[in-house]
Amino acid sequence: MDHFLYRSGILHAEDVAIPEIAAAVGTPFYVYSTATLERHYRLFTEALDPLPHLVCFAVKSNSNVAVLKVLGDLGAGMDVVSGGEYLRAKAAGVPGGRIVFSGVGKTKAEMRLALEGGIRQFNVESEPELLALSEIAAGMGVVAPIALRVNPDVDAKTHEKIATGKSENKFGIPIAKAREVYALAARLPGIDVCAVDVHIGSQLTDLAPFEQAYLKVADLTRALRADGHDIRRLDLGGGLGIPYTRSNEAPPLPVEYGALIKRTVGDLGCEIEIEPGRLISGNAGLLVSGVIYVKAGEGRDFLILDAAMNDLVRPSMYGAHHDIVPVVEPAAGAAAQPFDVVGPVCETGDTFAKARHLPALAAGDLVAFRSAGAYGAVMASEYNTRPLVPEVLVRGDHFAVIRARPTFDEILNRDTIPEWL
Repeated sequence: MDHFLYRSGILHAEDVAIPEIAAAVGTPFYVYSTATLERHYRLFTEALDPLPHLVCFAVKSNSNVAVLKVLGDLGAGMDVVSGGEYLRAKAAGVPGGRIVFSGVGKTKAEMRLALEGGIRQFNVESEPELLALSEIAAGMGVVAPIALRVNPDVDAKTHEKIATGKSENKFGIPIAKAREVYALAARLPGIDVCAVDVHIGSQLTDLAPFEQAYLKVADLTRALRADGHDIRRLDLGGGLGIPYTRSNEAPPLPVEYGALIKRTVGDLGCEIEIEPGRLISGNAGLLVSGVIYVKAGEGRDFLILDAAMNDLVRPSMYGAHHDIVPVVEPAAGAAAQPFDVVGPVCETGDTFAKARHLPALAAGDLVAFRSAGAYGAVMASEYNTRPLVPEVLVRGDHFAVIRARPTFDEILNRDTIPEWL
C-alpha cells in the first residue's frame, strides 16, 4: 500500500497534487510520502512483536537525512555501509547505539569514526577486517561489539547483481568456517562477540531461501553457545521484496516474514535485528518526469522524457521494471499505445521501458515512475552534466524540498583548473 492516488483525475502524494510540486520545483523530481514510510516501518515492528527486536533501516536504499529522521523518530535503527552513511544517520538524530555498521570494505578511518561516535555493532565480514578492528579498538582503549557475517551458501533466487548469500559472492565468512573465526575473535583484545549476522540478498519474493538461511544460523548459534560464546543478538539482514508491477503476484508480507523468524529462531532467546530498506522506502516514492517530445520512429514511437538513466539507473543497470503512469488520469476505456520510454542521455541504454502501453501523451505532460523510493535518488549521478534530481517530502497537505537541485554554477565550481593551464 502507498499514499499515491488519483483524486479528481489528478495523481496526488498524500493530499498534495503532483502538478503543484512540479510547478514549484520543476521536473524531474523525487517525491516521498511520510505516511507510507511510517506505515511500512510499523508493519515490521508489529510483525516481530513480542520478540525483543530492532528494525534497522538499510540506509543504502534511501539516505536522505529527512527520510532517516522520519524513521529514526519512530525508534528505527540504521544499517549503514560507509562512514558517510554513518554520519547521515547521526545527522538525523539516530544515536550510535541504534546504528549497525555493515559492508565488506570498512576502512580503519571508518572504524575509528564509529567507535568515537558510538555504534551498536560492527558486522564483520572477514578475518583481516576483524584483526584491523581489534587493532583500532584496543588502541583507543574501547571495546567493539561485533557480529560475524556468515555466508550460508543459499541461493536467494533474485537478480545476480543483488544476490549476496552464495559461496561465490564476496560477502561474509563461509558458515563452515564460522566457529574457527569466532574462536579467533574471542581471543582478540578490544572485541566483544555478541551476535551472528546473515544477509542473503535483495528483492526476495519467496520466503524459502530465508528459511534455509535462518535454520543454518539457528544451528550455528547453538554450536557457538556450546563453544562458550555469549550470542545475544541475531542480525537476519533484509531483502524482502516489493511488487514493482500492479499484477496479482505479490511478495510475502512482513507479517509472514515475522512468523518465519519466530518459527526458525524465536526459541533462541536472542534479540532480533532486521535490516529492511526497499520494503520501507520503495513504494514510498515516485520519480516524476515531464515529456519533452513524442517521436515517431521506424516501427515504434518514443516517449522522450526529461528524466534519464542518471536519475533512475535501475532499468538500465538491472533491467528493472517500474510502472509508469500519467499524472492526469486517463478516461475510462481510453486507448493505449506502445511507447519506448527513454531519456535524453546519449546512450541507447537510457531506456526505461520498451513497448510500454500508455495513453496518448504530449509534450509538457507529466508521468510518474512508481516504486522509485528505494535505489533511485541514492544511485543517481550527474552524467552528461545533468544536475541531481531534487527530493521532496510530503506530509498530509504540506511538502518541502529536502534536497535541492544544484545549479550549473554549483556543479562547475566544484571543478578546479590548475594554475599551470
